[in-house]
Amino acid sequence: MSKRIGIAGAGLIGKKHIELVQASADCRLAGIADPSPQAKEVAEANNVTWYADHRALLDTEKPDGLIIASPNALHVAMAMDCIDRGVPALIEKPVADQVDAGRRLLAAVERTGIPMLVGHHRRHNPRIKAVRDAVAEGRLGTLTAVVGLWLLKKPDGYFDVGWRKEAGGGPILINLVHDIDNLRFICGEIVEVQAQTSNAVRGFAVEDTAALLLRFANGALGTVTLSDATPAPWSWELSSGENPTYPKNDQPCYLLAGTRGSLAVPDLDVWSYPGKDGWYERLQAAPLPTPDTDPLVEQLRHFLAVIDRRETPLVSVADALGTLAVVEAVKEAARSGGRVSPQFNLEPAA
Repeated sequence: MSKRIGIAGAGLIGKKHIELVQASADCRLAGIADPSPQAKEVAEANNVTWYADHRALLDTEKPDGLIIASPNALHVAMAMDCIDRGVPALIEKPVADQVDAGRRLLAAVERTGIPMLVGHHRRHNPRIKAVRDAVAEGRLGTLTAVVGLWLLKKPDGYFDVGWRKEAGGGPILINLVHDIDNLRFICGEIVEVQAQTSNAVRGFAVEDTAALLLRFANGALGTVTLSDATPAPWSWELSSGENPTYPKNDQPCYLLAGTRGSLAVPDLDVWSYPGKDGWYERLQAAPLPTPDTDPLVEQLRHFLAVIDRRETPLVSVADALGTLAVVEAVKEAARSGGRVSPQFNLEPAA
């Protein structure tokens, strides 16, 4: 039976969710909740009812699920309203604006069993899954070093939205959270962070550049360099071709090195020695074959299966809070200048 899906938030990602729901044969749009006049126009264009408040949508339409694509600070409250009504939700990343706020949601999920899926959609990308499998199966041997790059130029108009200039609106929370989640998913938990940030280019209250040093639980070390103020092709957005809005460049955004081999992402060539090891020997590259699947389409399919309890959330609230804890550790490390261990003791708050 076709599921009725409501959407709270009709901004950039909300509109993408609307498009995906409308294109799916397995669900239909139940309504749109967003107080802005522009959202009302979006609802009218999609022939569904517009609601200024998500609670009115939940109570009137009684959807099978709600996609929460609102500003970060509203995620927990909206998800709690869904739980109160027994409605599963797909919560856009980050799951909360702070780990402490997310603990309340985790407690409610564990108390009620209402499934919540967090929208770290890149975990649904077959290339990310292939890299994770290669690492888990020992294709690279023991992982030793990881390099992450997120370097690009956001247009000046991006900052016409006021909250993007304020605390919490910078690339660490908005963009790097994706890459931290990818690295946790592929390489395992991050147990220590060092970081420096700078806002020297724009002078806003948020960073435009950051440099990170990471220690993984398995002993591997990693670096991540981040800037949204430079013309550069080294980022998931501009390297992967995942979103056709961004022009694709054949450049890496992650490099993974192990004792038996190494690979670059997203091109997925595994480099290793065919015989004797050593820098005098010639390396050979072997591709990791992967299917071509739109991760947002796969995420929606998965969400519908989660609603039916046929699948458990690929990204649970607890798992997403682990990613958010690393992001908070990055901020604290940049503030203090010290080494910070992310707080992974994510027992739900009372």
